[in-house]
Amino acid sequence: MNSATPPNSPLPKPTGLVTVIRPTTGPIPPRLGELWAYRELFVFLVKRDVKVRYAQTALGAAWMIFQPLAMMGVYTFAFSHLGSVSTTGLPYPVFALAGLVLWIFISRGVFLGADSLISNLSLVTKTSCPRILLTLAAVVGVLVDLLVALALFLALSAAYGIYPTWRFAMVLPLVLVAFVLVFGLALLLAAMNVRYRDVAQALPFLIQLWFFLSPVAYLLITPGRSWETIIQGANPAVGLILAFRWALLATAPPRGLFVASLVVTAFFVILGLWYFSRAERTIADDI
Repeated sequence: MNSATPPNSPLPKPTGLVTVIRPTTGPIPPRLGELWAYRELFVFLVKRDVKVRYAQTALGAAWMIFQPLAMMGVYTFAFSHLGSVSTTGLPYPVFALAGLVLWIFISRGVFLGADSLISNLSLVTKTSCPRILLTLAAVVGVLVDLLVALALFLALSAAYGIYPTWRFAMVLPLVLVAFVLVFGLALLLAAMNVRYRDVAQALPFLIQLWFFLSPVAYLLITPGRSWETIIQGANPAVGLILAFRWALLATAPPRGLFVASLVVTAFFVILGLWYFSRAERTIADDI
């Protein structure tokens, strides 16, 4: 205001274009352009998550090898020696580890992805980076564990005289489908975990229950009732694990169960993106 203007006179009208900023309404669609703009932050988050996961531990990154081996040993004793689970002639350690490779990625990716927003409070509340970037980085970081477990499986299967066939080429597409499933579930649970902290309390139990409903450590029994077929088809891990084991060990193909897994995966991705976009506007306030 000019010093010569009387104090009670009206302010002069602005000249030129005026930009009015108003809050948007409805869900916020994923801004892919912003994801690319924040690619350096994404790489930093992935590296940080992998390093921090095993920081200040005596074994360090060796936990990536110890954990699947320990789980394989426990399930070999429980299901093979005590339970006498049939594996259609395959050595049980190889059979179990083939399922554990994918299951470790699914379970750990869902768990860490669901906690991705809560564990990055400063980035959520003090920066404008896309929130979806935090969940994506948490899931991508678990791919390192999957690669280590897959290399461990190849070494163990070679020790038993079992080598990959042409079906091994399907491992990468199957991992991609599993990644999409985990990312969709992680988006849904991460957004819910911000508002409802019961998610963090219930998730370990739900993942454990999910494990026993999936053919990770046992051979899938053909259901005799229609409701059993529906339950198996509604569990996306069933078709994925059967297809993954088929690619690694040339077991029976999953057929219709894999198609059901694709349908359920698409459903969770759409639901996760929709709910996350809807909740993203108030995530910082809810935390």
